[in-house]
Amino acid sequence: MGEKDVVEKILEDYDDVFADIVNVLLFDGRQVIDPSELEAASPVSAYKADGKIRGLERDVAKYWKKQNIRIAFVGFENQTKEDKLMPLRVLSYDGSEYRRQYSDTENGGSIYPVVTLVLYFGEKRWKAPLNVCGVLDIPEEFKPFVSDYRMNLFEIGYLTDEQVDKFDSDFKVVADYFVQTRKSGKYVPNPQTLDHVQAVLQALSVFTKDDSFEKAYNDSQHGERVRNMCEVVERFKKEGYERGDKHGYERGYERAKQEDKQEYIKIAAKLRDEGMPEEKIRKILGDNYDKNIS
Repeated sequence: MGEKDVVEKILEDYDDVFADIVNVLLFDGRQVIDPSELEAASPVSAYKADGKIRGLERDVAKYWKKQNIRIAFVGFENQTKEDKLMPLRVLSYDGSEYRRQYSDTENGGSIYPVVTLVLYFGEKRWKAPLNVCGVLDIPEEFKPFVSDYRMNLFEIGYLTDEQVDKFDSDFKVVADYFVQTRKSGKYVPNPQTLDHVQAVLQALSVFTKDDSFEKAYNDSQHGERVRNMCEVVERFKKEGYERGDKHGYERGYERAKQEDKQEYIKIAAKLRDEGMPEEKIRKILGDNYDKNIS
């Protein structure tokens, strides 16, 4: 398993974050699942193909238990791009878990529901099929006899502001980031104090493919640690202004939109002094360029 695959799962594996995601996305914010009622489940299930045992691995999986009795099995799958075969993947994961439960009944085990949430962090709307029959090319004669299976897809960047407000855990910051940048291309940081700072910034780095977030945390280990996204954005600003390299400026000004007019004027002048082409400066400053060109 690659480092990226491990990192993207860390935040969601915290019980408080896991329960929060389920409660908001499935139950509209009602506190149905308490974090204390969760138990880690192995994300790996196995099946036999070509005479060999092969594994299926979910991103994150947990049991929901009450009084030591399993009520449900819940799994997460993270996607940053569409997968037209995703319903088949979900069916495979869920079917494998049901098959395990079936085998356990021989030893007195119980059978309980399996629910998978697909968390989609892509910029564009998901247009791929949401059900198994949408994937298949079914002859008309067979359609009445083919069992369908629907997956639960949640487009994080397209959640409503009301949905984002219902999150209580650090996942609110992640969802808020994707919603804001999807709607306006800008980000006003949330002052919420983070419980799992490193995990949040690692997740943002993976899902946005921008390592600036994780770097902000790594840099803070050598000084005062960041506690919220306001401080992260301040680090982006400082890096972009002080480092003086093109990538630093771009990171600082793409991520931090709270700088006042004088800061834009100073940075534009500094870039010109260093010989950066005017077109490049225009791209970095965006809407602020025309205001500060003189």
